[in-house]
Amino acid sequence: MSETKQVAVLAGDGIGPEVMREALRVLDAVEKRYGFRTERREYAVGGAAIDACGKALPPETLKGCEEADAILFGSVGGPKWESLPPDERPERGALLPLRRHFDLFANLRPGVCLPELTAASPLKEKLIAGGFDILCVRELTGGMYFGQPKFYGERDGEIVGLDTLIYRRSEVERIAHMAFRAAAGRRGKLCSVDKANVLSSSVMWRDVFTELASQYTQVQLTHMYVDNAAMQLVRNPGQFDVIVTENTFGDILTDEMAMVCGSLGMLPSASLCNRGEKTFGLYEPSGGSAPDIAGKGIANPIAQILSMGMMLRYSFGYSEPAQAVDAAVRAAIAAGVRTRDLSTGAPDEQIVTTSGMGDAVISFLR
Repeated sequence: MSETKQVAVLAGDGIGPEVMREALRVLDAVEKRYGFRTERREYAVGGAAIDACGKALPPETLKGCEEADAILFGSVGGPKWESLPPDERPERGALLPLRRHFDLFANLRPGVCLPELTAASPLKEKLIAGGFDILCVRELTGGMYFGQPKFYGERDGEIVGLDTLIYRRSEVERIAHMAFRAAAGRRGKLCSVDKANVLSSSVMWRDVFTELASQYTQVQLTHMYVDNAAMQLVRNPGQFDVIVTENTFGDILTDEMAMVCGSLGMLPSASLCNRGEKTFGLYEPSGGSAPDIAGKGIANPIAQILSMGMMLRYSFGYSEPAQAVDAAVRAAIAAGVRTRDLSTGAPDEQIVTTSGMGDAVISFLR
């Protein structure tokens, strides 16, 4: 661990700077414990960058990300910038260009409902007794979000909105290999989610997964239509191990998965691509900028902290420090430490601020 890793820190808007502060404090503690070093450089992004530089993704921010080994991302957006043209708003002006520029084709979102937090889930506790652990692998650079042509305007005397859903076989193959490998390293169950009864792109998607399954005999592959998958996540989330799906379906299903886990504030994510023999990634919490609670010191920093742990694991190859971060978070939760979003009213809960949760994770890390 002698090499100093370069991290581009993009805290962004809303609660982004608050939760990022705690993730970096935890990173300080992990570095001290395990003897590695990171060099962090902070850059403006999202609405904060629009206010400062006029663009959601300024050239200097993009250059800083190019020079880094990984990007630690907070959150962007808020009502202040909703009046801007769609392509200039923080979300479309920053996140989508970053994904496209670095070809971050694979989005990994763990959905873990800890046994101590089953009461925080909107599901009946009997449906999720003991908690559950799901990994969603979402294709991130194809589908309707990036397909061309796109159009919003008048045609033949009527206003028309057009988005193109397109996937190439090569795009499906690479996300399939990523998903099969992920399932092989877990419980060996992979559920591919599509809409092959309606969409031609999904027919191709299902064909590719079926063909590649012969290369991964240790993995049990199943297929499920997306509407059924959405229902099954509510009915019995524990039946899933790894879910893999295309961009739009994944965007929707992962938010559903987050809520059945109890809180968006608990779910990290990693958006990955290959840089030669190394894995480059953008690591961010699954929730948004939550401007309604920004500056109040009540935001849950766990998703940002766990995203930092995913950075250690995937981009730096530091599996032991990453495991220590995960374990410290679990220990804090097991000890009854809660931010407000995780509270169930139990008498043994200790409700803490954003920084208080950071303190708790650091104490268990040490």
